[in-house]
Amino acid sequence: MNGLKTAVMALIVLAITVSLLWFTNRSVTPKKATFEDVIAEAAKGGYRLINTEKLRELYEKNPKDLLLVDTRQEWEYRTGHIKGSLNFPMEPTWLSRWQKKDALEKFLGSDKNRFIVFF
Repeated sequence: MNGLKTAVMALIVLAITVSLLWFTNRSVTPKKATFEDVIAEAAKGGYRLINTEKLRELYEKNPKDLLLVDTRQEWEYRTGHIKGSLNFPMEPTWLSRWQKKDALEKFLGSDKNRFIVFF
């Protein structure tokens, strides 16, 4: 009887292990972000959205008042970016945003008067 209990427990542990390995290693197709997602996230974070015409107007008026943050990967930034923009590479996942939250706050600094644009 004792050997049967041990065998059942071993099978349960094996089934749990196989299930966890399958779950953590399966491929997951990320959800494609829509503009409605951007609007919802901006509203949740208290951000104001602007269009490209408004950005161009602000940039031409006084580029020093803007902090342009390019969140693409470094190799993408090197292929071309807006003059004066800074690179802060960040994967487009919640985990990456969560992991880099403190670093991003340090990167942005405490100057609340600057107009910050992420792209």
